[in-house]
Amino acid sequence: MTRTETIVAAATPPGRGGIGIVRLSGPKVPEIAAVMLGELPAPRHAAFARFLDARGEPIDAGLALFFPAPASYTGEHVLELHGHGGPLVLEALIARALELGARRARAGEFTQRAFLNDKLDLAQAEAIADLIDAGSREAVRAAMRSLQGEFSAMVRGLTEALIDLRTYVEAAIDFPEEEIDFLADRELAERFQAVREHFGGVLESARLGRLLRDGMTVVLAGRPNAGKSSLLNRLAGYDAAIVTPIPGTTRDVVRVPIAIDGMPLHVLDTAGLHRAGDSIEEEGMRRARAEIGRADRVLFVIDAAEDPAGEAFREERARLPEEVPVTLVLNKCDLAAGLPLADTVSGPPRLHVSALTGAGIDELRAHLLGCMGFQTVEGGAISARARHLESLARARGHTEEAERQLIERRAGELVAEELRAAQAALSEITGEFTSDDLLGRIFSSFCIGK
Repeated sequence: MTRTETIVAAATPPGRGGIGIVRLSGPKVPEIAAVMLGELPAPRHAAFARFLDARGEPIDAGLALFFPAPASYTGEHVLELHGHGGPLVLEALIARALELGARRARAGEFTQRAFLNDKLDLAQAEAIADLIDAGSREAVRAAMRSLQGEFSAMVRGLTEALIDLRTYVEAAIDFPEEEIDFLADRELAERFQAVREHFGGVLESARLGRLLRDGMTVVLAGRPNAGKSSLLNRLAGYDAAIVTPIPGTTRDVVRVPIAIDGMPLHVLDTAGLHRAGDSIEEEGMRRARAEIGRADRVLFVIDAAEDPAGEAFREERARLPEEVPVTLVLNKCDLAAGLPLADTVSGPPRLHVSALTGAGIDELRAHLLGCMGFQTVEGGAISARARHLESLARARGHTEEAERQLIERRAGELVAEELRAAQAALSEITGEFTSDDLLGRIFSSFCIGK
């Protein structure tokens, strides 16, 4: 990317609308504005103008706003033309800007220039895309917190704590002749403890933020006719899956996005798990097991009327991935009145519900919220991505290794190197140290015009 180029793009979604916005950024903006508008508008004042073509004829008329550098979104000269939202009108305005020396902006290029010109850090830039893509009110709030710098402040706080640790350790390395053993000092151990607790709080907020952004994947599994499709429809609030008394009605995976108190979930209904079956059922079970392996949680549905002891789960348990948490859902409890249901003392958590009557569904929703950690983070979540969690995990791993080197070997140089690596991992979140390839992947996921 050449930042000396002037870029142009529509900043409103494709299609017809009452208002359409064309945005330009770069050094040629004053020159292009003077030609297209007849004069350069006063800075940061909305002015009515006619948007002229090469013959001086108006393409459209509307408001023009000029933001001179560096007091703009991108840190460069920016011009916005607010006209009518017809696709042909917007394309004509873009074509005219291209004639005058601009080029079409790539996805996310306006925000990338804002990042490169120090208008916001990388975590804030990503929060803009998360705000646009938010699928729930809670996700909107989390994205706004990150956009306003709360996540960046958390990361900076961790970074400063690591710098303090490095300073303390490197002072001990630089003055080995001192009588006091700085590396054995109790204060250093207390500082490591404080950093560990700080990591825990930030990671929990970021984990919840990732779930808010991406959603938790929940797979409904169990034997045929256990009521998985009925439970899916009850959670969704509409008939998302076909329900019949015939076992094996569901042959493929049915995916339904739902929200519980603003928390997004991807609920997957799968084919019943059993031993026999034709080739179609076998393929359905293969797909079911593949989705189970990718799930954040499995709801194993049991027909409480036919299988009150939960034998279906005992038979299937060995084939379920150990790393995927499971909740047993004993369905059809309205038909199992008086029957001794599966033991609730040991094993996975168990819930008793009736997809037909709705009994126990509120408890199931509350359980899913608890599994997502919805009520465990003080102050709410911040918008976070998988790469943020990975960087935080690496930083914590280096910090834990530094503490191990301190305790076991009193190896000051190794402790300092691990702390340096932890600091570098954190800097990738805000973009203080980030490769060009990573920047390209991040901003290519943005929409055109942002």
